[in-house]
Amino acid sequence: MKMWSGRFREPLDPAFEAWQRSFPFDWQLLPQEIAASKAHAHAIGAAGILSTSEFASILSGLDAIFRDYWGDADSFEPNGPRASELTNETQAEDIHHFVELQLVQRIGDTGLKLHTGRSRNEQIATDLRLYVRENGQRVIDLLRAWASAFIAQAKQSGDAVMPSYTHLQRAEPVLVTHWLLSFAQMLLRDISRVEDCLLRLDACPLGSGAVAGATLKLDRTIAAHELGFAVPTANSMDATSDRDFILEYLQVLTTIGLHASRFAEEVTLFATAEFGFIELPEAFSTGSSAMPQKKNPDLTELVRGKVGRLNGAAQTVTLLLKGLPLAYNKDMQETQEPLFAATHTILPMLDLLAHFTQALQFRYGRMRESSEKGFLNAMAAATYLVHKGVPFRKAHEKIGNAVRYCLEKGCELEGLTLAEVQKFGPEFGEDFFAAITLEATLDCHDVIGGTARTQVARALALIESQLDLAPSSQEETTSETLHAGA
Repeated sequence: MKMWSGRFREPLDPAFEAWQRSFPFDWQLLPQEIAASKAHAHAIGAAGILSTSEFASILSGLDAIFRDYWGDADSFEPNGPRASELTNETQAEDIHHFVELQLVQRIGDTGLKLHTGRSRNEQIATDLRLYVRENGQRVIDLLRAWASAFIAQAKQSGDAVMPSYTHLQRAEPVLVTHWLLSFAQMLLRDISRVEDCLLRLDACPLGSGAVAGATLKLDRTIAAHELGFAVPTANSMDATSDRDFILEYLQVLTTIGLHASRFAEEVTLFATAEFGFIELPEAFSTGSSAMPQKKNPDLTELVRGKVGRLNGAAQTVTLLLKGLPLAYNKDMQETQEPLFAATHTILPMLDLLAHFTQALQFRYGRMRESSEKGFLNAMAAATYLVHKGVPFRKAHEKIGNAVRYCLEKGCELEGLTLAEVQKFGPEFGEDFFAAITLEATLDCHDVIGGTARTQVARALALIESQLDLAPSSQEETTSETLHAGA
């Protein structure tokens, strides 16, 4: 029997019934549905709707359902003894219906009391917040692990040097550590984005009813605190129709995907024979069925492609929510599959990226050799003249002329004699050549965020401490402040 069948005299068209069911995908919300149902039992128990024995029976039944189907509270996938039945279930309309049917099977009509004072509209709004919260935390943990892999590689690289690029043309030399930490900085921002998203969803919809609020005098703080939310939601219409948190979460996943794709693109380029900076780890590469010599960067290429799925999920939810009237509409059911798909995309991708990054091997000799060609010390040369009192625009012109002279002669700036250099200005002295060595060129960028060796060492220590601060933990007072007035 349907949860809503009392008003209807005709059965559903079989094709429509199968088409509109959400259980084939929302079974993934079983842990969240069980948790929210237990929290609601606490609330209606406190309101006197359940006797002590009924309350205990409902909690016991819900725990049994969880053990039978999901098994492990820390598992992302169901692994209980009856887990395979979830994908074969044909009676349940949705996850809420499934849990109710299972509960009644176990404890009888007492199970029907659980739906007192609640609506599926508030249930799904709560389940989805719990799903995003739990998987958002998984994303944070994986981002931290990936950032740690960059830090480990940075420590190993020491004072190794590589070219940096603008417009994909060699620009200036930087420490390999500096390059690695640039990606770690992206991940720190991504962690903060996920945290910010989780902070905004830290309010519990239970007690919102279908649209106007529960018809029983429930203490909504009971369910909120049972589920670890800071506060109840402030408005029942908004609570049951809000899917901002899904959209924001998917937009954050898209940004993470963009960062992963940028890293993947650089690794793909740097692993080519034309660059030769990186040796791809064989454990994360494949070969060609036709060309025996090939080692292909399949992981990084697939990472570049996965961002399309993440962005597609965000765009889908954007269009679903556009123009929806208040409050709940069945359209919102369609937000779930993009949410699940994006989560299933991001989690294994981030896990693989951490291991892949740790396994990368750098050809430091090739990187240094490339840093010593192509006038990458030209900016340091211009800076030398600035310290001699030459205006930068004039210094830029003088070094530009010197570079052109070197191109015609077939040498680098350090290949010129002092007499040749002084053709471009009397300011040049013997100390010019010490000012344009590779090490001096690095160290002239001695500002916070620069690639000078002392600055990069400080940056490495700082980012390590930032990761150790466990930014995934939030102060409860911060969340309560955000939801003040609820």
